Amino acid sequence: MFSAPDDATAQRMRSARAIACTTLTLTDLAEEPIWGYAGRTISGAVTSAQGTGWLRVVAEHPDKAHGKLWDGPKTAQELLPPVIPRPVLHRVHDWQAVGWAYRAELYQHTDATVISRSPVLEQDPALPEAWWAQLRLALDALAEAPTERIAVREEYIRRVVPECTGCEVGQVEWSTAHGDFHWSNLGGPGLTILDWEGWGQAPVAFDAAQLYLYSLHIPATAARVRQALGHILDTPAARVAELTICAQVLQAADRTPFYRELASPVKAYLEATYERRR
Repeated sequence: MFSAPDDATAQRMRSARAIACTTLTLTDLAEEPIWGYAGRTISGAVTSAQGTGWLRVVAEHPDKAHGKLWDGPKTAQELLPPVIPRPVLHRVHDWQAVGWAYRAELYQHTDATVISRSPVLEQDPALPEAWWAQLRLALDALAEAPTERIAVREEYIRRVVPECTGCEVGQVEWSTAHGDFHWSNLGGPGLTILDWEGWGQAPVAFDAAQLYLYSLHIPATAARVRQALGHILDTPAARVAELTICAQVLQAADRTPFYRELASPVKAYLEATYERRR
C-alpha cells in the first residue's frame, strides 16, 4: 500500500474510477481508496445489484497497455487452479482518455484483511495454523502451473545478483511464482493472495524466499515461514531465489523506504548464509 500521489494524478485517477463506476453500473463505497505505486492504480469497495465487490482501476500509457503486467490478473483468473485462493475477477473494461489507457477490474469482495500495510512485516501477524497450511498448498500448486509468462528474467538475475550481493549465480531452476509475494499482498485469517500482475516463471522458491526475507524484522514470523516452507526453502535450488530477493532489496534501498529498512537484516543474512566473492 502506498501514499496518495500528487494532486493532478489523484484527480485523474479518481475521475477514471468514477467513469468505471458509471460504465459498470456500480456505486463507489470507497471514501479513502487504496493507492498503488505513484498512483498507477486506485482500488476500493463498490456495490451493485449483484452485491458488494472490489474495483481496481489501473492506468498506463497507451503504448504500454499490453503484456505481462497489464494482462496478469486476467490470465491468472483464466489459467490458475482454484486451489490457489484469490478474489474472483468478474469483469474487465478497457478505455482510453486524454493520453492514458485505463483498465477497470471488478473483483469478488472478500472478508480477508490485508496482513500488513507495508510489504515488509512490522509486527507478528499471529496467523492461525490453517493459514500456514493453506500457504504451503497454494505455493505448491502455483509452482506446478504451466505458463510461458516470465516473472523474473535470467539476464536480470545474472547481472544484479553479483553486483548487489557479491555472490555467483550458478544454475537456475525454474517454477511458476506470484512474483510479488509480500505481506501487503496477503490476506487473513483465511489465506487470500492479491495482485496477480506479475506472475510467471521465476527461480524455484522465489515467493517463499521473498516472504521469508520480508519477515526478517520479526524473527518469530521468519522462523514460522521457514517452518512452513522449508520443503522448498531448505533446498539447493532455493539459493538463486534468495540471492535474487536480496539483490532486489539492496538495489532499491537508496530510493524506497521499506527496502532501506530491510537492507541491514538482508546484509546480515547474506553474510551469515552465503559465501561472497568480495
